[in-house]
Amino acid sequence: MKILFEKLREHLAAGKDAVLITIVASSGSTPRGAGARMLVTEAGRVYGTIGGGAVEYRSEQVAAQVLRTRSSRTARFLLRRNQVEDLGMICGGDVTVYFHFIPGGDPAVLEVAQRAADFFAAGEQSWLITDITPGGSGALTLYGAKSGVAGTGVPRAVLDRLGSRPVQVEAAGRLYYAETLVRAGRVYLFGGGHVAQALVPVLAAVEFRCVVIEDREAFCRPGLFPGVEETRLVPMDRLADGVKIGPDDFICIMTRGHKNDTDCEAFALRTPACYIGVIGSRRKTAGVNATLRERGFTEGDLARIKTPIGLDIQAETPAEIAVSIAAELIQTRAARAAGAVRKSSAVNGAALPGGSTAAQE
Repeated sequence: MKILFEKLREHLAAGKDAVLITIVASSGSTPRGAGARMLVTEAGRVYGTIGGGAVEYRSEQVAAQVLRTRSSRTARFLLRRNQVEDLGMICGGDVTVYFHFIPGGDPAVLEVAQRAADFFAAGEQSWLITDITPGGSGALTLYGAKSGVAGTGVPRAVLDRLGSRPVQVEAAGRLYYAETLVRAGRVYLFGGGHVAQALVPVLAAVEFRCVVIEDREAFCRPGLFPGVEETRLVPMDRLADGVKIGPDDFICIMTRGHKNDTDCEAFALRTPACYIGVIGSRRKTAGVNATLRERGFTEGDLARIKTPIGLDIQAETPAEIAVSIAAELIQTRAARAAGAVRKSSAVNGAALPGGSTAAQE
């Protein structure tokens, strides 16, 4: 999403009209679900994807029409045989796609794009809200958990439904689509060796924001970690002086030795991190745990640590281990998101925002 907004701002600032394409609802088996986005100009697709294949090809054709008519619209594609708008696919689902026409130089959208960049830079939990009312302007609104509303205001009923999953909300006679812009929390990787170097680009590709902590300058260079947000040179026995961990943060420990692992785990257990994973054999784990017990940590404390880290896919190489760790973090993030949605729904007395209200053509 960050790059998409950068591309959007770049093209609008150059005076080029654009169409922001978004899947706002899906059901059944589809290549991509709600939240998939793609940016199209007169030159064709600029960035993003909504799943490729027939859906994307047809959407590019619709986007060309939207550019000519300079009018936003919604379209529904059925991914099944012998029905209206049949795309010849056999997925057995359907998708609703919103085509938002944005004229070059649009000051309101440029301002929203700048505020989005600010949210990304700050790492603030935030949401993007689009007015997808048929015949409407497609007005964009940002909502930050700390900063509040930026852009066109929206009814309180919409804000009350914000969660971790995309949702459509009807309020005050209008239809809104809301999705997460920035997820709060980072992945802190302690140790910048081969696994960390393989893991960071994988995590960055699935929108985890990564920070690498190292005490060796040679293994703390940003160029080693494509997609890294930050690298920090910090002594492993002084982590509390330079690293602050919150309840939305993940910790992955993969240092070069027992002592560093012990120091990192002791630090991690004193934080509210939502996930602590450690690379290590059973023998190494037993030795580190014994030292941690001597330092006063309980069995309940040690139970917070996932070791060996990652899903058990029989991974052996650094690249395979990176995939297993990324899979576990994705799984953990999804479970936390589901829990947050249920909690939000209970507090607000609203239905779970997993289902979508069908947009009108």
